[in-house]
Amino acid sequence: MKDIVELLARILIAFVFIYEALDALVFFNKTKATMTAYGIIWQQDLMLKVLIFILILGAILVLIGYYASFGAMLLLLYWLPFTLIVYSFWDDPAEYKRVHALYFMRNLALCGGLLLLIANGAGKYSVKRLIYIMKLPR
Repeated sequence: MKDIVELLARILIAFVFIYEALDALVFFNKTKATMTAYGIIWQQDLMLKVLIFILILGAILVLIGYYASFGAMLLLLYWLPFTLIVYSFWDDPAEYKRVHALYFMRNLALCGGLLLLIANGAGKYSVKRLIYIMKLPR
């Protein structure tokens, strides 16, 4: 049962980041406008393309379980600064403080899931384990 839960957790975590990447890709100009609103103006096109690549690469690695710890680390390197920048509820007006605090805590919980994935690896149902079992060249 533990192995199935680990697989399901990896799938759910990966889908959050795949959705985030696709949203940023589909609404590229709106995402750039949002970056400008948060004061991120340096090389927006390049930065956004690199971040979308990191999100897709990290999510796929987590999803298939091949170097899932590395993929989780990539996602964490994106998600933690994103959370601190976007949901800085301590600087928000009173009417936004509560909802941004909830989003901040939700994102921190996702960071905790990524840290667990980094610490424990992908588990039994992963491509990396299949390669090891089949004794394929790495």
